[in-house]
Amino acid sequence: MNITWTISQLDRQTSDGLVTTAHYTVNAVDDGYSAGSYGTVGFERGESFIAYASLTEGQVIAWVKNKLDVEAIEAGLQAQIDAQKNPVTATGVPW
Repeated sequence: MNITWTISQLDRQTSDGLVTTAHYTVNAVDDGYSAGSYGTVGFERGESFIAYASLTEGQVIAWVKNKLDVEAIEAGLQAQIDAQKNPVTATGVPW
């Protein structure tokens, strides 16, 4: 399974560039099946500060992952893909 974390948007204070919220997506692909998740993580001012213009997506993804249960999120995506591969329900009509 290939999992990709991305940051789709950052909310920040205009006065000093403090990032207050990161909007993230997680996408998983396995053998042509896919699943995704979207969420937000809030931040407060810490002891260290990186200027908004100097941030990288990798840094923000690390912040997001630090606040989340990454294993549970990725396991949930795997469960969604497993359900697509081996469905336990179906719809339709027999004719």
